[in-house]
Amino acid sequence: MVLELKQQLKLTQQLVMTPQLQQAIKMLQLSRLELLDSIHQELEANPILEEGPEEDAVDPLAPSEATSNEEVSVQDRVLPEVMDSQRAMEEINWEDYIDEYNTSSSSYSAYSFEEKESTSFEATLSRKPSLSSHLMWQFILSPCTEEEKIVGELIIGNLDADGYLNASLSEITASAHVPEELVLEVLKKIQGFDPVGVAARDLKECLLIQTRHLGLEGTLVETIISNHLHQLEVKNYQAIAKETGSSLADVIKTVEVITRLEPKPGRAYSGEETHYISPDIYVYKVGDEFVIVLNDEGLPRLRVSPFYRGILNQSSDGDAPVKDYIQGKLRSAVWLIRSIHQRQRTIYKVTESIVKFQREFLEKGIAYLKPLILKDVAEDVEMHESTVSRVTTNKYVHTPQGLLELKFFFNTGISCAHGEVMASEAVKDKIRRLVQSENSSHPYSDKEIANMLNKNDINIARRTIAKYRDVMGILPSNQRKKFAQ
Repeated sequence: MVLELKQQLKLTQQLVMTPQLQQAIKMLQLSRLELLDSIHQELEANPILEEGPEEDAVDPLAPSEATSNEEVSVQDRVLPEVMDSQRAMEEINWEDYIDEYNTSSSSYSAYSFEEKESTSFEATLSRKPSLSSHLMWQFILSPCTEEEKIVGELIIGNLDADGYLNASLSEITASAHVPEELVLEVLKKIQGFDPVGVAARDLKECLLIQTRHLGLEGTLVETIISNHLHQLEVKNYQAIAKETGSSLADVIKTVEVITRLEPKPGRAYSGEETHYISPDIYVYKVGDEFVIVLNDEGLPRLRVSPFYRGILNQSSDGDAPVKDYIQGKLRSAVWLIRSIHQRQRTIYKVTESIVKFQREFLEKGIAYLKPLILKDVAEDVEMHESTVSRVTTNKYVHTPQGLLELKFFFNTGISCAHGEVMASEAVKDKIRRLVQSENSSHPYSDKEIANMLNKNDINIARRTIAKYRDVMGILPSNQRKKFAQ
């Protein structure tokens, strides 16, 4: 067997994603907040790109009347790659770039430094106290020795977000090098702090601490929590009444007291902040038609800096490194502007198609939501399914039926009688309404709900009901049951 090297010609076709196309795809799948962060990062990194007033915003590829012939020729040399790649985007029309992208917006207001500096920084800083800082504040105000302070810091530092102690007494003892009796003493002291029940090692201890704080020691409340917590979780009240020798009415009254206790005492000091959703697009009903409006508020109006364009025009052949640098940054700026513009146009086209398919839902409500898949919208707007999937991910639309994610409109169908198909979200809404209207003393089982839907010509299995119920966070029938006193 002889090994040798040979050269041969081979003609093949393959798909190559240019950096510009990758940037356009990345911009398309970004959420609104991620898009703003990406624009601000590019503004910091690219000196050619700047944010200017809308009246000064210009198309970097469309020179004005005052532009000299020399500048036009320079731009023609700078952007050959951009113009060649543009032919691949047949659905985009960039000739009306100035009219559509650089439109006026009321989102800009004059920035007044005097107004900003009139308020001190300390007056604007706002932060909720954390659970650890709240407990340390109470611990410092209580008399303690140096060893107790070390143990207290270890206990408070090992609490989770719900207020439970994650470390064992032996671990704290080994870390602090103190007797376990001292650790237990400090733990009991912290468990008496606000919020009541904090630093407990499990749910039972947490509830017992709150019970003793309310002065309910030795009552049926303490007995049920200490010995019948598992039966309480499954609402087996008859078994609790039998084992404790109490009447069912007394057990139900006691359970009402227990349900008012806080199982997660640290929840009130959670560091989680509320994140408000800003819709990418609005859908309004004007007369008999639906009007789609893109949300451009807060998006910077980008333009190519005229200062650097002037440098590029005036630079001589000896300034090749400077020209290459400016040309590279100019390409990046132009493609960023075009990618943002393409993103907005694509979101508009997909939303317009969704409105056409789901018009009855927008007019009448969830019961009229139709089954819809990505392929239906992709064929309607003449795009690939992956493009529609990127557009509808993490994008929100404000409609007459509320603020919804674009993914909400795509759902599977449940077969009905006479060959009709109902959207799964509409079926979930029917299940939710049946549960809300049921008798709390005799809640519907999954089989009963399935039979009721089958009588309404909706063919659905019991296990599908159970799956939808779990998705909506609805408990099983035995846990929804409430006993009459």
